[in-house]
Amino acid sequence: MAAHPHPAPTDPAGDPTTAALIAAHPALSMHAMDGLMLDEVPLAAIARAVGTPTWVISAATLRDRLASLRAALGPDVAIHYAMKANDHLAVLRILAAGGAGADVVSGGELARARAAGIAPGNIVFSGVGKSRAEMALALAEGIGQINVESAEELGRLSAVASAMGRTATVALRVNPDVDADTHAKITTGKAENKFGIAWEDAARLYAHAATLPGLAPVGLAVHIGSQILSMAPYRAAYARVAGLVRELRAGGHAVTHLDCGGGLGISYRGETEASPAAFAGALRSTLGGLDLALSIEPGRWLAGPAGLLLASVIQEKQTAHRRFVILDAAMNDLLRPALYEAWHGIVPVSPIDALAPSSPADVVGPVCESGDSFALGRLLPRLGEGALVALLDAGAYGSVMSSSYNARAFAAQVLVDGAKWAIIRARPPVDTLWEQDICPAWL
Repeated sequence: MAAHPHPAPTDPAGDPTTAALIAAHPALSMHAMDGLMLDEVPLAAIARAVGTPTWVISAATLRDRLASLRAALGPDVAIHYAMKANDHLAVLRILAAGGAGADVVSGGELARARAAGIAPGNIVFSGVGKSRAEMALALAEGIGQINVESAEELGRLSAVASAMGRTATVALRVNPDVDADTHAKITTGKAENKFGIAWEDAARLYAHAATLPGLAPVGLAVHIGSQILSMAPYRAAYARVAGLVRELRAGGHAVTHLDCGGGLGISYRGETEASPAAFAGALRSTLGGLDLALSIEPGRWLAGPAGLLLASVIQEKQTAHRRFVILDAAMNDLLRPALYEAWHGIVPVSPIDALAPSSPADVVGPVCESGDSFALGRLLPRLGEGALVALLDAGAYGSVMSSSYNARAFAAQVLVDGAKWAIIRARPPVDTLWEQDICPAWL
Protein backbone atom coordinates (compact mmCIF):
# COMPACT_ATOMS: atom_id res chain seq x y z
CA MET A 1 0.00 0.00 0.00
CA ALA A 2 2.98 2.32 0.58
CA ALA A 3 3.76 5.11 -1.88
CA HIS A 4 7.46 4.23 -1.78
CA PRO A 5 9.21 0.91 -1.21
CA HIS A 6 10.78 1.67 2.18
CA PRO A 7 8.39 3.85 4.23
CA ALA A 8 9.72 5.50 7.36
CA PRO A 9 8.61 3.48 10.40
CA THR A 10 7.53 6.58 12.33
CA ASP A 11 6.00 9.93 11.47
CA PRO A 12 7.45 13.26 12.64
CA ALA A 13 5.58 12.92 15.96
CA GLY A 14 7.37 9.63 16.63
CA ASP A 15 4.26 7.53 16.02
CA PRO A 16 4.25 4.50 13.71
CA THR A 17 3.09 5.36 10.22
CA THR A 18 0.05 3.76 8.65
CA ALA A 19 2.31 1.48 6.63
CA ALA A 20 4.28 0.48 9.72
CA LEU A 21 1.12 -0.23 11.72
CA ILE A 22 -0.24 -2.49 9.01
CA ALA A 23 3.10 -4.26 8.59
CA ALA A 24 3.22 -4.94 12.35
CA HIS A 25 -0.14 -6.74 12.28
CA PRO A 26 0.00 -9.95 10.22
CA ALA A 27 -3.79 -10.14 9.99
CA LEU A 28 -4.02 -6.70 8.33
CA SER A 29 -3.38 -5.79 4.72
CA MET A 30 -4.30 -2.92 2.43
CA HIS A 31 -6.02 -3.96 -0.80
CA ALA A 32 -5.86 -1.50 -3.68
CA MET A 33 -9.62 -1.75 -4.29
CA ASP A 34 -11.19 -3.14 -1.12
CA GLY A 35 -9.14 -1.15 1.35
CA LEU A 36 -8.07 -2.38 4.77
CA MET A 37 -8.56 -6.13 5.21
CA LEU A 38 -8.66 -8.19 8.36
CA ASP A 39 -7.48 -11.60 7.21
CA GLU A 40 -9.47 -12.09 3.99
CA VAL A 41 -12.41 -9.82 4.82
CA PRO A 42 -12.71 -6.15 3.75
CA LEU A 43 -13.56 -4.04 6.78
CA ALA A 44 -15.60 -1.74 4.57
CA ALA A 45 -17.89 -4.67 3.74
CA ILE A 46 -18.51 -5.29 7.44
CA ALA A 47 -19.27 -1.60 7.98
CA ARG A 48 -21.76 -1.59 5.09
CA ALA A 49 -23.55 -4.63 6.43
CA VAL A 50 -23.43 -4.02 10.20
CA GLY A 51 -22.80 -0.31 10.61
CA THR A 52 -20.41 1.30 13.07
CA PRO A 53 -19.05 1.31 15.68
CA THR A 54 -18.33 -2.41 15.49
CA TRP A 55 -15.76 -4.60 17.22
CA VAL A 56 -14.05 -7.00 14.80
CA ILE A 57 -11.87 -9.88 15.98
CA SER A 58 -9.71 -12.35 14.07
CA ALA A 59 -10.13 -16.00 15.01
CA ALA A 60 -6.91 -16.88 13.19
CA THR A 61 -4.92 -14.38 15.24
CA LEU A 62 -6.27 -15.83 18.49
CA ARG A 63 -5.31 -19.35 17.37
CA ASP A 64 -1.88 -18.31 16.09
CA ARG A 65 -0.91 -16.39 19.20
CA LEU A 66 -2.01 -19.19 21.51
CA ALA A 67 -0.05 -21.70 19.42
CA SER A 68 3.10 -19.55 19.52
CA LEU A 69 2.82 -19.16 23.28
CA ARG A 70 2.33 -22.91 23.71
CA ALA A 71 5.33 -23.65 21.47
CA ALA A 72 7.56 -21.39 23.57
CA LEU A 73 6.40 -22.70 26.94
CA GLY A 74 6.22 -26.39 26.09
CA PRO A 75 3.49 -28.81 27.08
CA ASP A 76 4.10 -28.75 30.83
CA VAL A 77 3.04 -25.15 31.54
CA ALA A 78 -0.73 -24.79 31.83
CA ILE A 79 -2.30 -21.76 30.13
CA HIS A 80 -5.33 -20.20 31.79
CA TYR A 81 -6.67 -17.37 29.63
CA ALA A 82 -7.42 -14.25 31.72
CA MET A 83 -10.93 -13.86 30.42
CA LYS A 84 -11.38 -10.36 31.86
CA ALA A 85 -9.51 -9.26 28.71
CA ASN A 86 -12.32 -10.41 26.39
CA ASP A 87 -15.02 -12.76 27.62
CA HIS A 88 -17.12 -13.34 24.49
CA LEU A 89 -18.20 -16.98 24.24
CA ALA A 90 -16.75 -17.27 20.74
CA VAL A 91 -13.35 -16.06 21.96
CA LEU A 92 -13.46 -18.48 24.88
CA ARG A 93 -14.39 -21.41 22.65
CA ILE A 94 -11.59 -20.66 20.18
CA LEU A 95 -8.99 -20.53 22.94
CA ALA A 96 -10.42 -23.56 24.74
CA ALA A 97 -10.18 -25.52 21.48
CA GLY A 98 -6.48 -24.61 21.44
CA GLY A 99 -6.00 -26.07 24.91
CA ALA A 100 -6.41 -23.00 27.14
CA GLY A 101 -8.30 -23.01 30.40
CA ALA A 102 -9.62 -19.89 32.10
CA ASP A 103 -8.57 -17.52 34.84
CA VAL A 104 -11.74 -15.95 36.27
CA VAL A 105 -12.24 -13.13 38.75
CA SER A 106 -15.98 -13.29 39.44
CA GLY A 107 -18.87 -15.69 39.69
CA GLY A 108 -20.18 -14.29 36.42
CA GLU A 109 -16.92 -15.07 34.64
CA LEU A 110 -16.95 -18.55 36.13
CA ALA A 111 -20.48 -19.16 34.83
CA ARG A 112 -19.48 -17.75 31.42
CA ALA A 113 -16.42 -20.01 31.24
CA ARG A 114 -18.57 -23.03 31.96
CA ALA A 115 -21.11 -21.87 29.35
CA ALA A 116 -18.25 -21.78 26.84
CA GLY A 117 -17.49 -25.43 27.61
CA ILE A 118 -14.31 -24.96 29.64
CA ALA A 119 -13.87 -27.89 32.01
CA PRO A 120 -14.03 -27.03 35.74
CA GLY A 121 -10.58 -28.52 36.34
CA ASN A 122 -9.12 -26.02 33.86
CA ILE A 123 -10.49 -22.97 35.72
CA VAL A 124 -8.61 -20.90 38.30
CA PHE A 125 -10.47 -18.32 40.41
CA SER A 126 -8.42 -15.21 41.23
CA GLY A 127 -9.38 -11.85 42.72
CA VAL A 128 -9.18 -9.91 45.94
CA GLY A 129 -12.89 -9.89 46.81
CA LYS A 130 -14.64 -13.22 46.34
CA SER A 131 -18.04 -13.36 48.02
CA ARG A 132 -19.26 -16.41 49.93
CA ALA A 133 -21.74 -17.06 47.12
CA GLU A 134 -18.89 -17.03 44.58
CA MET A 135 -16.83 -19.37 46.74
CA ALA A 136 -19.79 -21.74 46.99
CA LEU A 137 -20.26 -21.65 43.22
CA ALA A 138 -16.58 -22.45 42.65
CA LEU A 139 -16.73 -25.36 45.08
CA ALA A 140 -19.98 -26.69 43.62
CA GLU A 141 -18.48 -26.59 40.12
CA GLY A 142 -15.30 -28.32 41.33
CA ILE A 143 -12.89 -25.86 39.74
CA GLY A 144 -9.18 -26.58 39.66
CA GLN A 145 -7.87 -23.93 42.04
CA ILE A 146 -8.82 -20.88 44.10
CA ASN A 147 -6.12 -18.25 44.52
CA VAL A 148 -6.55 -16.82 48.03
CA GLU A 149 -5.39 -13.25 48.66
CA SER A 150 -5.73 -12.64 52.42
CA ALA A 151 -5.97 -14.22 55.85
CA GLU A 152 -9.59 -13.11 56.00
CA GLU A 153 -10.38 -14.88 52.74
CA LEU A 154 -8.75 -18.07 54.02
CA GLY A 155 -11.10 -18.09 57.00
CA ARG A 156 -14.22 -17.41 54.93
CA LEU A 157 -13.32 -20.04 52.35
CA SER A 158 -12.64 -22.61 55.07
CA ALA A 159 -16.08 -21.93 56.57
CA VAL A 160 -17.86 -22.17 53.22
CA ALA A 161 -16.05 -25.35 52.18
CA SER A 162 -16.64 -27.01 55.56
CA ALA A 163 -20.34 -26.18 55.48
CA MET A 164 -20.60 -27.77 52.03
CA GLY A 165 -18.54 -30.82 52.92
CA ARG A 166 -16.03 -29.89 50.21
CA THR A 167 -12.28 -29.36 50.08
CA ALA A 168 -10.98 -26.31 48.26
CA THR A 169 -7.70 -26.63 46.41
CA VAL A 170 -5.98 -23.32 47.12
CA ALA A 171 -2.88 -21.37 46.24
CA LEU A 172 -1.81 -18.33 48.22
CA ARG A 173 -1.34 -15.28 46.02
CA VAL A 174 1.67 -13.48 47.40
CA ASN A 175 2.67 -9.88 46.77
CA PRO A 176 6.42 -9.86 46.01
CA ASP A 177 6.69 -6.04 46.22
CA VAL A 178 8.18 -5.84 42.72
CA ASP A 179 7.60 -2.83 40.46
CA ALA A 180 6.48 -4.06 37.04
CA ASP A 181 7.39 -0.68 35.50
CA THR A 182 3.98 -0.28 33.90
CA HIS A 183 1.07 2.17 34.26
CA ALA A 184 0.17 2.84 37.90
CA LYS A 185 -3.43 1.71 37.33
CA ILE A 186 -2.41 -1.74 36.07
CA THR A 187 0.42 -2.63 38.42
CA THR A 188 -0.54 -5.26 41.01
CA GLY A 189 2.65 -6.53 42.63
CA LYS A 190 3.82 -3.62 44.78
CA ALA A 191 3.35 -3.53 48.54
CA GLU A 192 0.83 -0.67 48.34
CA ASN A 193 -1.42 -2.50 45.85
CA LYS A 194 -4.61 -4.16 47.09
CA PHE A 195 -3.67 -7.53 45.62
CA GLY A 196 -2.03 -10.50 47.27
CA ILE A 197 -0.70 -11.45 50.69
CA ALA A 198 2.03 -9.26 52.14
CA TRP A 199 5.42 -10.88 51.63
CA GLU A 200 6.28 -10.95 55.31
CA ASP A 201 3.03 -12.81 56.12
CA ALA A 202 3.16 -15.41 53.34
CA ALA A 203 5.03 -18.25 55.07
CA ARG A 204 2.99 -17.96 58.26
CA LEU A 205 -0.33 -17.94 56.39
CA TYR A 206 0.67 -20.90 54.24
CA ALA A 207 1.33 -22.91 57.39
CA HIS A 208 -1.96 -21.67 58.87
CA ALA A 209 -3.90 -22.67 55.73
CA ALA A 210 -2.76 -26.27 56.16
CA THR A 211 -4.46 -26.38 59.58
CA LEU A 212 -7.85 -25.08 58.42
CA PRO A 213 -10.69 -27.51 57.64
CA GLY A 214 -11.89 -27.66 54.07
CA LEU A 215 -8.67 -26.33 52.57
CA ALA A 216 -5.89 -28.10 50.70
CA PRO A 217 -3.03 -25.66 50.06
CA VAL A 218 -0.99 -26.82 47.06
CA GLY A 219 1.17 -23.84 46.18
CA LEU A 220 1.56 -20.16 45.46
CA ALA A 221 0.38 -17.61 42.93
CA VAL A 222 1.89 -14.30 41.86
CA HIS A 223 0.82 -11.61 39.40
CA ILE A 224 2.69 -8.30 39.24
CA GLY A 225 0.74 -6.31 36.65
CA SER A 226 -0.24 -5.88 33.03
CA GLN A 227 1.37 -4.64 29.80
CA ILE A 228 4.85 -5.71 30.93
CA LEU A 229 7.46 -5.50 28.17
CA SER A 230 10.66 -6.26 30.10
CA MET A 231 11.56 -9.62 31.60
CA ALA A 232 13.45 -8.03 34.51
CA PRO A 233 10.36 -7.61 36.76
CA TYR A 234 9.34 -11.21 36.09
CA ARG A 235 12.79 -12.53 36.95
CA ALA A 236 12.84 -10.48 40.16
CA ALA A 237 9.38 -11.64 41.23
CA TYR A 238 9.93 -15.29 40.36
CA ALA A 239 13.31 -15.35 42.10
CA ARG A 240 11.65 -14.13 45.30
CA VAL A 241 8.88 -16.71 44.96
CA ALA A 242 11.42 -19.48 44.33
CA GLY A 243 13.07 -18.58 47.61
CA LEU A 244 9.71 -18.77 49.37
CA VAL A 245 9.04 -22.20 47.88
CA ARG A 246 12.36 -23.45 49.27
CA GLU A 247 11.60 -21.91 52.66
CA LEU A 248 8.17 -23.54 52.85
CA ARG A 249 9.51 -26.92 51.82
CA ALA A 250 12.29 -26.66 54.37
CA GLY A 251 9.56 -26.14 56.95
CA GLY A 252 7.91 -29.40 55.95
CA HIS A 253 5.14 -27.95 53.78
CA ALA A 254 4.13 -29.44 50.44
CA VAL A 255 4.37 -26.93 47.57
CA THR A 256 3.58 -28.50 44.22
CA HIS A 257 2.00 -25.73 42.13
CA LEU A 258 2.94 -22.20 41.13
CA ASP A 259 0.62 -19.86 39.23
CA CYS A 260 2.98 -17.40 37.56
CA GLY A 261 0.33 -14.88 36.55
CA GLY A 262 0.17 -13.02 33.27
CA GLY A 263 0.79 -9.47 32.15
CA LEU A 264 2.78 -10.01 28.95
CA GLY A 265 2.69 -6.74 27.04
CA ILE A 266 1.97 -6.06 23.38
CA SER A 267 3.18 -3.40 20.95
CA TYR A 268 0.67 -0.57 20.70
CA ARG A 269 2.99 2.20 19.51
CA GLY A 270 5.91 0.36 17.95
CA GLU A 271 7.40 -0.93 21.21
CA THR A 272 9.14 -4.29 21.16
CA GLU A 273 6.44 -6.78 22.10
CA ALA A 274 7.04 -9.13 25.01
CA SER A 275 8.43 -12.36 23.62
CA PRO A 276 6.98 -15.74 24.63
CA ALA A 277 10.46 -17.22 24.24
CA ALA A 278 11.94 -14.62 26.60
CA PHE A 279 9.13 -15.22 29.09
CA ALA A 280 9.74 -18.97 28.92
CA GLY A 281 13.42 -18.28 29.54
CA ALA A 282 12.58 -16.20 32.63
CA LEU A 283 10.48 -19.07 33.96
CA ARG A 284 13.24 -21.63 33.38
CA SER A 285 16.05 -19.49 34.79
CA THR A 286 14.23 -18.71 38.06
CA LEU A 287 11.96 -21.70 38.64
CA GLY A 288 13.65 -24.53 36.80
CA GLY A 289 14.63 -27.47 38.94
CA LEU A 290 11.98 -26.81 41.60
CA ASP A 291 9.71 -29.60 40.33
CA LEU A 292 6.64 -27.37 40.27
CA ALA A 293 3.53 -27.64 38.12
CA LEU A 294 3.55 -24.20 36.49
CA SER A 295 0.68 -22.22 35.02
CA ILE A 296 0.31 -18.75 33.50
CA GLU A 297 -2.62 -16.36 32.94
CA PRO A 298 -2.20 -14.45 29.65
CA GLY A 299 -5.00 -12.15 28.55
CA ARG A 300 -3.98 -9.03 26.63
CA TRP A 301 -1.15 -10.82 24.80
CA LEU A 302 -3.58 -13.32 23.30
CA ALA A 303 -6.59 -11.12 22.60
CA GLY A 304 -5.30 -7.56 22.17
CA PRO A 305 -3.80 -7.75 18.66
CA ALA A 306 -6.67 -9.97 17.46
CA GLY A 307 -9.27 -7.20 17.63
CA LEU A 308 -10.02 -3.72 16.38
CA LEU A 309 -12.79 -1.15 16.68
CA LEU A 310 -14.26 -0.10 13.37
CA ALA A 311 -15.65 3.46 13.42
CA SER A 312 -17.01 6.10 11.04
CA VAL A 313 -16.26 9.79 10.89
CA ILE A 314 -19.26 11.93 11.83
CA GLN A 315 -17.49 15.11 10.78
CA GLU A 316 -14.30 17.08 11.00
CA LYS A 317 -14.35 20.29 13.03
CA GLN A 318 -11.78 23.03 12.56
CA THR A 319 -11.18 25.74 15.14
CA ALA A 320 -8.59 28.46 15.28
CA HIS A 321 -6.34 26.16 17.29
CA ARG A 322 -7.29 22.54 16.66
CA ARG A 323 -8.47 20.11 14.03
CA PHE A 324 -10.90 17.55 15.42
CA VAL A 325 -11.91 14.27 13.80
CA ILE A 326 -15.18 13.26 15.47
CA LEU A 327 -15.98 9.54 15.34
CA ASP A 328 -19.19 7.64 16.03
CA ALA A 329 -17.19 5.52 18.49
CA ALA A 330 -16.62 7.00 21.93
CA MET A 331 -15.15 6.44 25.38
CA ASN A 332 -18.19 4.34 26.29
CA ASP A 333 -17.01 1.89 23.61
CA LEU A 334 -13.23 1.98 24.07
CA LEU A 335 -12.40 3.38 27.51
CA ARG A 336 -8.64 2.73 27.63
CA PRO A 337 -7.46 6.09 26.17
CA ALA A 338 -9.61 8.05 28.65
CA LEU A 339 -8.81 5.77 31.59
CA TYR A 340 -5.11 5.01 31.04
CA GLU A 341 -4.00 7.60 28.47
CA ALA A 342 -3.57 4.51 26.29
CA TRP A 343 -2.32 4.78 22.71
CA HIS A 344 -4.07 2.88 19.89
CA GLY A 345 -3.08 2.93 16.26
CA ILE A 346 -5.69 4.57 14.02
CA VAL A 347 -5.66 3.44 10.38
CA PRO A 348 -7.87 4.74 7.56
CA VAL A 349 -9.81 1.94 5.88
CA SER A 350 -9.91 3.54 2.43
CA PRO A 351 -6.75 2.94 0.34
CA ILE A 352 -7.08 6.49 -0.99
CA ASP A 353 -7.26 7.97 2.50
CA ALA A 354 -4.34 5.81 3.64
CA LEU A 355 -2.03 7.43 1.06
CA ALA A 356 -3.34 11.00 1.28
CA PRO A 357 -1.29 13.82 2.87
CA SER A 358 -1.68 14.01 6.64
CA SER A 359 -1.85 16.73 9.25
CA PRO A 360 -2.26 16.70 13.05
CA ALA A 361 -5.74 16.01 14.37
CA ASP A 362 -7.37 15.25 17.69
CA VAL A 363 -9.51 12.13 17.32
CA VAL A 364 -12.52 12.32 19.62
CA GLY A 365 -15.94 10.82 20.19
CA PRO A 366 -19.38 12.42 20.60
CA VAL A 367 -19.80 11.73 24.34
CA CYS A 368 -20.24 14.88 26.45
CA GLU A 369 -16.96 14.55 28.34
CA SER A 370 -13.70 16.36 27.63
CA GLY A 371 -11.97 13.04 28.31
CA ASP A 372 -13.75 11.41 25.36
CA SER A 373 -10.62 11.40 23.25
CA PHE A 374 -8.74 8.67 21.39
CA ALA A 375 -5.70 10.62 20.21
CA LEU A 376 -4.15 14.08 20.34
CA GLY A 377 -2.20 15.54 17.45
CA ARG A 378 -2.33 12.32 15.45
CA LEU A 379 -1.19 12.65 11.83
CA LEU A 380 -4.17 11.70 9.68
CA PRO A 381 -5.49 12.61 6.22
CA ARG A 382 -8.56 14.75 5.76
CA LEU A 383 -11.46 12.41 6.52
CA GLY A 384 -14.87 13.23 5.15
CA GLU A 385 -18.22 12.32 6.63
CA GLY A 386 -18.63 8.52 6.62
CA ALA A 387 -14.93 7.76 6.20
CA LEU A 388 -13.94 4.60 8.05
CA VAL A 389 -11.05 4.14 10.48
CA ALA A 390 -9.85 1.14 12.46
CA LEU A 391 -8.62 1.54 16.03
CA LEU A 392 -6.09 -1.24 16.42
CA ASP A 393 -5.13 -3.63 19.22
CA ALA A 394 -8.57 -3.32 20.80
CA GLY A 395 -9.26 -7.02 21.28
CA ALA A 396 -8.43 -6.84 24.99
CA TYR A 397 -10.03 -4.51 27.52
CA GLY A 398 -12.24 -3.08 24.80
CA SER A 399 -15.74 -4.47 24.50
CA VAL A 400 -15.65 -5.89 28.03
CA MET A 401 -15.22 -2.39 29.48
CA SER A 402 -17.96 -0.81 27.36
CA SER A 403 -20.91 1.02 28.88
CA SER A 404 -24.13 2.66 27.68
CA TYR A 405 -23.15 6.11 28.95
CA ASN A 406 -25.08 8.92 27.22
CA ALA A 407 -27.73 6.29 26.36
CA ARG A 408 -25.51 4.95 23.61
CA ALA A 409 -26.24 1.40 22.47
CA PHE A 410 -23.45 -1.14 22.77
CA ALA A 411 -21.42 -1.67 19.61
CA ALA A 412 -21.97 -4.75 17.48
CA GLN A 413 -19.34 -7.50 17.45
CA VAL A 414 -18.10 -9.50 14.46
CA LEU A 415 -15.80 -12.52 14.21
CA VAL A 416 -13.62 -12.98 11.11
CA ASP A 417 -12.32 -16.46 10.33
CA GLY A 418 -10.35 -16.54 7.10
CA ALA A 419 -12.73 -15.38 4.38
CA LYS A 420 -15.80 -15.95 6.58
CA TRP A 421 -17.33 -13.51 8.99
CA ALA A 422 -20.34 -13.48 11.26
CA ILE A 423 -22.07 -11.19 13.72
CA ILE A 424 -21.38 -12.59 17.17
CA ARG A 425 -23.25 -9.91 19.10
CA ALA A 426 -25.88 -7.82 17.37
CA ARG A 427 -26.17 -4.10 17.98
CA PRO A 428 -29.09 -3.83 20.41
CA PRO A 429 -32.00 -1.45 19.76
CA VAL A 430 -31.64 1.65 21.88
CA ASP A 431 -34.85 0.96 23.80
CA THR A 432 -33.26 -2.13 25.34
CA LEU A 433 -31.20 0.28 27.44
CA TRP A 434 -34.24 1.08 29.58
CA GLU A 435 -36.32 -2.08 29.28
CA GLN A 436 -35.22 -3.15 32.78
CA ASP A 437 -36.07 0.23 34.32
CA ILE A 438 -39.01 0.19 36.74
CA CYS A 439 -40.93 3.36 37.52
CA PRO A 440 -42.74 3.31 40.87
CA ALA A 441 -46.54 3.19 40.64
CA TRP A 442 -46.89 6.68 42.16
CA LEU A 443 -45.15 8.16 39.14
